[in-house]
Amino acid sequence: MLKRLSSIFAVILLAGCGTEAPAPEKVAAADAPFEAPVMGPERRILAFGDSLFAGYNVDKDDSYPAKLEAALRAKGINARVSNAGVSGDTTAAGLQRLAFTLDAQEAKPELVIVELGGNDLLRNLPPSETRSNLSAMLDELAKRDIPVLLMGMRAPPNLGPEFVNEFDGIYPELAKQYSAALIEFFIEPVFDKPELIQPDRIHPTEDGIEALVGSTLDDVVKALPPVK
Repeated sequence: MLKRLSSIFAVILLAGCGTEAPAPEKVAAADAPFEAPVMGPERRILAFGDSLFAGYNVDKDDSYPAKLEAALRAKGINARVSNAGVSGDTTAAGLQRLAFTLDAQEAKPELVIVELGGNDLLRNLPPSETRSNLSAMLDELAKRDIPVLLMGMRAPPNLGPEFVNEFDGIYPELAKQYSAALIEFFIEPVFDKPELIQPDRIHPTEDGIEALVGSTLDDVVKALPPVK
């Protein structure tokens, strides 16, 4: 099964002077990136998606949600990002567990990042099903008055122009309909960079995940509602 998924997704991927040396501590301090002090109320974010969030074949601390939390805190935002990524989830599977996942949170999230649809592509599921499932999830989040950041995906050209046009329109159209924030193509920073993809040709490496976080961090900050 993995070989089959890898072969299909491969098409998506083909779209640092002086007289005395400074003390080691001083060098490290000078080279360390500035981190703002973490302040303010805790901002709870739910990262709801598939293996791209779950952190396939990387340490838990290297998953996208974990690295995103660290990046937000480095900016001084008191963020807590819960990882609700499940490897292999389609939009249908995500819809089935969304309400339960929300109910299981200690506190209502201030933002939910929805990242699903890649496995729908791998299984060549009809775009109409993907749209329907994502729409139902956005309905549930709207009912709970939870802002959403939607991570978009794009279909590979080998699925045909009609399929591509229908699928690629899902995310921007739903984002507009539900007033959700949107990242049009979540994996854009890595999809054409083999050095940032694991040998399975599907999942980003630790460096790849860093690239995804760096590319999306500002969007996440903008999507967070103002502190009440």
